[in-house]
Amino acid sequence: MCRNVSLIFFSLIAAILSGCAQTVPVAERPQMGNLLLAEPAPINPRSEMAIARYNQVLSSTALSDEDKAELHFQRGMLYDSVGLGGLAQFDYSQAINFKPDLAEAYNSLGIHYIQQSDFLQAYEAFDSTLEINPEYDFAFLNRGIALYYGGRAELATTDLAAFLEKDESDPFRALWSYFAHHDVSPEEGQIYLATIRPSLDNSHWATTLTDLFLGVVDENDVLNSLLVGVSSQKELTDRLCEAYFYLGKYHTQKGNSGIASNYFKLALSTNVFDYVEHRYARMELNRLRERANTEKTADSATE
Repeated sequence: MCRNVSLIFFSLIAAILSGCAQTVPVAERPQMGNLLLAEPAPINPRSEMAIARYNQVLSSTALSDEDKAELHFQRGMLYDSVGLGGLAQFDYSQAINFKPDLAEAYNSLGIHYIQQSDFLQAYEAFDSTLEINPEYDFAFLNRGIALYYGGRAELATTDLAAFLEKDESDPFRALWSYFAHHDVSPEEGQIYLATIRPSLDNSHWATTLTDLFLGVVDENDVLNSLLVGVSSQKELTDRLCEAYFYLGKYHTQKGNSGIASNYFKLALSTNVFDYVEHRYARMELNRLRERANTEKTADSATE
């Protein structure tokens, strides 16, 4: 009986959220110079309604531990989607308490540990995910990102290459694998990216980003390519979140810290909270500040 109630509830939530993405024609291209500006994604009232309904159902004492785990995990995902990271992290922890073999919850919890620069906890979370489900693809991505930001780029190349092997046509997978290789050796990173470039999907707008890092296109080409096929404001904002982040990474590599910082701030301004690029834009900003402080300290020591 309890399980049937939960199934009905999950169906109701799915119906509520199915109307989230509305297609609105892009009437104009908001620009500043040659820079496309994103309209920050609004908080979806349907998500807020779904969270309220989860709260109601979780107050029931008739739920099994497995139902509670699933409900906490799903509510955590919703909290993440509206930018309430602390509440999301609490729910993922609760989900694991009720169901210690819930691989998805460990994976989501690990992402929050990365954002807090708690890399040891992140490694443990992703290790747990893969112990429970060795085929959980995104755990390889996330553990690779944790190793990358944790200063263990050489180890990160293995996980990120494994993630890329699952879909060698995906430019985003290629870029993260490239970033790890570039941290090990900039020269070898460029060779690596050139080697995997022929396998990428040329019809995917983000493949132009890989060409930017290879030096065969410029930023205007990237901005033009991301507009292809866009039919709604939401789709434009999502793509701009991605583009801003990778343009920030590009300028970081070029040593243009000020421009890179602005791009990362623009990625954050989109409010696309559950995108990888939004999650780690703040980490990139912190890395730029730390680098600037280190350089300032070094300059002061030589005076």
